[in-house]
Amino acid sequence: MRNFFKEFNIADWFSFYRILAAPFLILFLALGMRYWFAFFLLISYTTDAVDGYLARKLKISSSRGSQLDSLGDQLTLIVGLSGLLLFETNFIRENLLLIGLAFIPYLIQMAIAFRKYGKTTAFHTYLAKGSAVLQAVFIVWTLFFGPIYWLFYLMILAGILETLEEICLIFMYDTWVSDVKGFFWALKDPRRK
Repeated sequence: MRNFFKEFNIADWFSFYRILAAPFLILFLALGMRYWFAFFLLISYTTDAVDGYLARKLKISSSRGSQLDSLGDQLTLIVGLSGLLLFETNFIRENLLLIGLAFIPYLIQMAIAFRKYGKTTAFHTYLAKGSAVLQAVFIVWTLFFGPIYWLFYLMILAGILETLEEICLIFMYDTWVSDVKGFFWALKDPRRK
């Protein structure tokens, strides 16, 4: 068991934090503890920034780390959106059409990735990182202070653009790859096809 733990690097452990924090965040949701939920969600989003930075800085990026990071990202996003749904029900109801406009292409992108690769993508493009930051800022800000509409619209737009880029990248790569900076970088990537 000890050797099992040695296989993981520091960046992986930050990803593990997000994965292990999800049930506790769900508990805070179930108990209606909005500010505790928002506080620990903020920590989860912060670890997302830290793990990627450490992996690049220490040159410890790996396929396993990319998958852990993506799983942590998806769990944190789902739990964060669940928090918005519970604590900002009226805002969600009023903006359901726009949210669906961004979320349905995301589900399509996930289905295409699973069909082609058997798992989710881990491209980690610049657009995906920017979109994730906007999502995190919007969700955490809204949970602490209430929604800001211009930030919401910007988040939706970035999410749609990022999803469209991911779909394009899926069709550009025959096999699963991680860490593609974006569409234009993919055009020159020797891993493609």
